[in-house]
Amino acid sequence: MSAETRWILGVQPVREAIAAHGERLLRVLVEARSDAAPQLEALARFAADRGAKVERVARAALDRVAQGERHQGVAAEATPLAILDERAIVDQPARGEGAPLLIALDEITDPHNLGAIIRTAVALGADAIVWPEDKAAPLTPATGRASAGAIEHARLARVRSLPRTLDGLREAGLEVIGLDAAGSDELHTVDLRGPTCLVVGAEGRGLRGSTKRACSRLARLPMSGPIASLNASVAAGLALYEVVRQRRTGR
Repeated sequence: MSAETRWILGVQPVREAIAAHGERLLRVLVEARSDAAPQLEALARFAADRGAKVERVARAALDRVAQGERHQGVAAEATPLAILDERAIVDQPARGEGAPLLIALDEITDPHNLGAIIRTAVALGADAIVWPEDKAAPLTPATGRASAGAIEHARLARVRSLPRTLDGLREAGLEVIGLDAAGSDELHTVDLRGPTCLVVGAEGRGLRGSTKRACSRLARLPMSGPIASLNASVAAGLALYEVVRQRRTGR
């Protein structure tokens, strides 16, 4: 692999990469096995049908590629993910028709949390996932596995300054809603049917002060149990679902 390519590991992430990129993948490595491996054989056929180059390799070769990560007998070599910048996301926040829906992440440093948020964002139709260059989880094979391959379908934007980008989105007409336990309103009371960017902070610390100041308003998720906070990916999922609920029901 060169510096210009990346590895995708695991059956579901590779399957999604094949579906998204097909013949644009450089190659798909499938473990050569003497025993029956129906899942791997089905994946190899799927890759070949989509025009991807399939290579049978020893498990040791996959172990070297994975560098300790779990690969399930398959890996794909691909070109880097397309990453948008601040200008692109502010100028065109939506990639389709309808009110834009973005989710911005403030110092989410765990690759598994990042991957889980990407998976939910793609599943619920978010137009883009935005996060800062500094103090953020890297895009690693672990992130791709945690997203179950959804990262291959995501619109990703990495920006130099998250507060500045949020300012730009507000000026572009989006309501920027920061999730904060001390927010004055519960999220379900906020009208989320228009252009919206949800902002999720790191566990424990929450949103930075500069990020809070860049939000249109702060809202909290209703909590009635003894636990005062949620995992960042769970909070993101609940907030995204509330947006979808409002848009489908009209409120």
